[in-house]
Amino acid sequence: MRPLLLLAALALAPALFAAERPNIVFLFSDDHALNAISAYGGPLKDVAPTPNLDRIAKDGAVFTRSYCGNSICGPSRATILTGKHSHINGFPDNDGSRFDGSQTTFPKLLQKAGYQTSLIGKWHLVTQPTGFDHWEILPDQGSYYNPDFITATGRKREEGYCTDIITDKAIAWMEGRDKSKPFVLMCQHKAPHRNWSPALRHLELFKDAPLPEPATLFDNYDGRSSTLKEQQMSIARNISWGHDMKFKGENLFPEFFSKEGGNGEYARMTAAQKQAWDKVRDPENEAFIADMKAGKLKDDDVTRWKYQRYLKDYLRCVRAVDEGVGRVLDYLDKSGLAKNTLVIYSSDQGFYLGEHGWYDKRWIFEESLSMPFLVRWPGVVKPGTRNQALIQNIDYAPTFLEAAGVPIPATIQGKSLLPVLKGETPADWRKAIYYFYSGEPTHHVAAHDGVRSDRYKLMFIPKTKEWNLFDLEKDPQEMKSVHDDPAYATTLADMKKAYDEQRRLYRMSPSTVPANRFKEAWWKPRHEEKVKLAKQGGHDLVFIGDSITQGWESKGKATWDKYYAHRNSLNLGFSGDRTEHVLWRLMNGELENVDPKVFVLMVGTNNTGHRQDPPEQVADGIKLILELLQDRKPDAKILLLSIFPRAPKPEDGLRQLNDQINARIKTFADGERVQWLEVSDAFLDKDKVLAKVIMPDYLHPNDVGYEIWAKVMESHIAKLTGTPEVK
Repeated sequence: MRPLLLLAALALAPALFAAERPNIVFLFSDDHALNAISAYGGPLKDVAPTPNLDRIAKDGAVFTRSYCGNSICGPSRATILTGKHSHINGFPDNDGSRFDGSQTTFPKLLQKAGYQTSLIGKWHLVTQPTGFDHWEILPDQGSYYNPDFITATGRKREEGYCTDIITDKAIAWMEGRDKSKPFVLMCQHKAPHRNWSPALRHLELFKDAPLPEPATLFDNYDGRSSTLKEQQMSIARNISWGHDMKFKGENLFPEFFSKEGGNGEYARMTAAQKQAWDKVRDPENEAFIADMKAGKLKDDDVTRWKYQRYLKDYLRCVRAVDEGVGRVLDYLDKSGLAKNTLVIYSSDQGFYLGEHGWYDKRWIFEESLSMPFLVRWPGVVKPGTRNQALIQNIDYAPTFLEAAGVPIPATIQGKSLLPVLKGETPADWRKAIYYFYSGEPTHHVAAHDGVRSDRYKLMFIPKTKEWNLFDLEKDPQEMKSVHDDPAYATTLADMKKAYDEQRRLYRMSPSTVPANRFKEAWWKPRHEEKVKLAKQGGHDLVFIGDSITQGWESKGKATWDKYYAHRNSLNLGFSGDRTEHVLWRLMNGELENVDPKVFVLMVGTNNTGHRQDPPEQVADGIKLILELLQDRKPDAKILLLSIFPRAPKPEDGLRQLNDQINARIKTFADGERVQWLEVSDAFLDKDKVLAKVIMPDYLHPNDVGYEIWAKVMESHIAKLTGTPEVK
């Protein structure tokens, strides 16, 4: 849909749909495993039921094949907001990523369509929320006890238990909102995230009976990728003395417990809270320490003890979430809102509850790949439904938009779930989902990606170049890869084909995955300098590119001073950058407070010269840059330049690669917001030979070359910036 038509549709939406547009209540938690929700029927359903979550399932649907695209907290949240995979929305990990709030999100579009939007609870995306009329968020991971909340006006500590406070705030906001408008509420809990500190009222829950152990608690990781043995998320080896197990004082048994910090939650407690906590925990701790000192516990016994404490604390945190969900459902029922409110319960990913001997997430294995998805929508979702459609968190944004009658942007990668919610089975529904984990240093989980179909899962580990294939029907616990089993040769080939198709579908390539170059000493300081200049604002003309663009600061400086200094210009050229580096820079601060009349973009020659990437991948990287600029800076024009010729003669392979890219990217211009300019011919003679006197290294212009380049662009830049031509 054209931008003007989209705006018109958004403007009309309140009037057209005021009567029937549903409210949306999105209840969200952190690290909630399917096995800790009784509606999913796991091994804990009878000993640790979740009756209020089950209410949503009973009145609506349970999705049994619901998955994340990247099993980490921040990336999953960014995906939900944008409907795009992590490499497209710019938040691939929690290791230095920051969410660019200037990009399009579903709350922004609903807000424009007349919805009230509210976010309460965990945010964890570094930057402040955008697109919300009201927001109260936890700083970073937040705290279980006496948490701080950040609002637009400042930061305040509130006494109590975090899950209860978030629920209180959610209900209070619904009660005090403008009741003439539909609303979307994102109520997002910290629990049951690590360090699993339960509410005082739940400290003795599950106290008297051991919880069942998973069959894979003592997994040795044989028969699968060698990288599985390198991880550091093992209950046996990596659970910490203070932070996780919540002992006080010195780590008495360092061979069994890591030293990863103390229990910060205890330090936040009031004297009364500490007294209630100590009354329960001190005797348990003392009994364990006494048994250890007496030599009563063998290695496996210690692992089992740690597992029981971990899982019980985790499930105690879940109990408070379930109670909070029940209070929200009660409010919707009593207020009469329930009949026209779409309620969804989900979590940013699943979690390991001892399976494979692990806590945490990150791996593509089922326990952390799976996301709960419970949905209630009277009159739309048939009560008591169990749905096996393959869905993913990229689908949430388009679902909310279609439910509200708001057009779905073409750049969103997910599919609206509305037909599936209605019980339909679209003929073109996906046959597989794609997963990508970038490999943070945390927990030493190897970078990997893969696909999951209805029966099989294929994962690839670049570090070791290993493929693993699992038959989930015969091996639901994923204990043995069958990638080298001759009986699965056809399946492996089919799954590799699906893997390639999914990567193409979601624009996954070296040219499109944002990447920094922090390992090169000069690159980060230059980026920080450019971010600082960007924040100053006032730029009418911005050049984006690689060393050729950076060269305006050296061999092209005299020409720059002549043509661009008076036009409030900013140079965002970085020597050696490829498309993925430009994407990273633009997503991480170099567009902040930049609102120019014109962007001049030329990049891609290093993709061909350094790696000889396929032309279609380089072109897609350039297209992503264009889409990013159009989304973040909708009023700016973009002058898209052909990539300069490489090598002296037209038959050179690198020259031909650049020519093939140019043939593709020129089609991205629409003549309005994106305008194409072929500049290569200005550097070539009648035989298409590149003169050494213009580009001595057949790549970078000298001072003469920069003057030629400027003259070719001048009439276009003058017109687009509304300034007189430089003669």
